[in-house]
Amino acid sequence: MNDFVAIDFETANAEPTSICAIGAVKVEGGVVTDRLYRLVKPEPDYYIRRFTECIHGIGPSDTDDAPGFWAVWPELRDFIGGRPLVAHNKRFDERCLRAACRCYGIDYPDYDFYCTLERARRTIPRTLCASFSLPSLAGFLGIPFDDHHNALADAEACAKIAMVLL
Repeated sequence: MNDFVAIDFETANAEPTSICAIGAVKVEGGVVTDRLYRLVKPEPDYYIRRFTECIHGIGPSDTDDAPGFWAVWPELRDFIGGRPLVAHNKRFDERCLRAACRCYGIDYPDYDFYCTLERARRTIPRTLCASFSLPSLAGFLGIPFDDHHNALADAEACAKIAMVLL
């Protein structure tokens, strides 16, 4: 696949609508051409310490003045254009995107959505790659990656993995 947008969401709590960070990487003609990172005020607006301290490090002070998803959506929608989306663990990211659209009354564009995690599980023998987590898969494929759970870094790693696997 040569043209797509790799996307990653971080959430503040267990609700899929609680997006607090968006990372997106545009690939055109098999080359990364643009990146988008936005902090977002989550809905509902509360953080679970485990998410904040142990996973992504984003907290209320980071998003108190950030726009809500509804305000970021036009920019993200334009960034995506008509390209398919790719995520590492599409089930999570597509669920977040659909839930946020539903929460704010936004028509979901019904993107073609691909998953590097599913693809890796189907194409790489488990004996060769002990884990299909984003850092492990990137390491296995020789893709530099060192800031797991930063939405933009995750989207970038996903884009590079997708260029190899999809």
